[in-house]
Amino acid sequence: MNALFIFKLVLILLLLFIIFNLGRALFIMVKGDIQVPMSRYLGRRVIFSVLVILLLLVALGTGLISTHPTPY
Repeated sequence: MNALFIFKLVLILLLLFIIFNLGRALFIMVKGDIQVPMSRYLGRRVIFSVLVILLLLVALGTGLISTHPTPY
């Protein structure tokens, strides 16, 4: 396995985890459960979204991924 494949796999897993946390927050909001705060799942979603952005910036900086050379 090369580094690009592992990087893409990590990004996909993080994005799936973000969607899972968003779904959990929605379920708690609809159910009205006060034992577990909805902000816990929304906070996790925000933290992992920031982590995804930072990983993308680091990958761009190190040359692991590259941007599209033409704008069209």
